[in-house]
Amino acid sequence: MLTGRPLLVARGVFGVYLVALALIVFLPADNARPMTGVVAIAANWLATIGVPFVVGYTVLEFLANVVLFGPLGVLLPLTTPLRRPWHVIAIGLAATVIIELVQLSIPGRVSSWSDVAANTIGTAVGLAALAAFRELRRRPHPVAAPRR
Repeated sequence: MLTGRPLLVARGVFGVYLVALALIVFLPADNARPMTGVVAIAANWLATIGVPFVVGYTVLEFLANVVLFGPLGVLLPLTTPLRRPWHVIAIGLAATVIIELVQLSIPGRVSSWSDVAANTIGTAVGLAALAAFRELRRRPHPVAAPRR
């Protein structure tokens, strides 16, 4: 977990992320379309180069859900005292199950197990990226030889 000013900045970023996430997942489908419609636009473009729309849309939507939850895997351990990776992944899983259950009552929204899987994978990918970054920072960097 961060401390001092970096912690305040990370918590601010986390707050903005949570608001954006809430808008994306809890608005009725018609209201969220300006944010979520990019998947259909990209799938239509893929269709022009020969990828069937249904295939492109399905793959891109899954990847978009992975990307949507990546920041959770990064920001949660930076801003909370969570120490165990499985705690972060469990929170990502619980959050997405709650989101999918709430979406059952939102007009135009469709809940799916693939969204649960993608969001949980996204949390794990974000956590892995943070762990890799921390490992790289821990390693000593070779000092370049002075130029002559």
